[in-house]
Amino acid sequence: MAKVKGKKALAIKTFNAWIRRRDKDKGCISCITGCVHNAGHFYHGHLYSALQFNEVNVQGQCVHCNLTKAGNEKGFRQGLIRRYGQDKVDLLDSAARQRKQWTEVELTFIINHYQCQD
Repeated sequence: MAKVKGKKALAIKTFNAWIRRRDKDKGCISCITGCVHNAGHFYHGHLYSALQFNEVNVQGQCVHCNLTKAGNEKGFRQGLIRRYGQDKVDLLDSAARQRKQWTEVELTFIINHYQCQD
């Protein structure tokens, strides 16, 4: 269990760093104008485990929207619709009902996959 917990922490760190690199020139998903310094989760990974590493669910956010405005959920949803369309957001809403227990193999794959992406 401790080994999986450590792998999950590294997978989260690696994935979130990739999200920040991917979105650095797009602006904050929620307010558009803020500089991307955080990887914000529309559905928070600790509550919605199946979406922890979902590339649509996790977007670049400014510190103000992510931390001060608790994710700026309304702006985040509008930004997701603008960027991906309503159908994709509807799929995300459906996927939020699922739960996922990440395995060590899956977490290792996530780490390796997102370390190699750019």
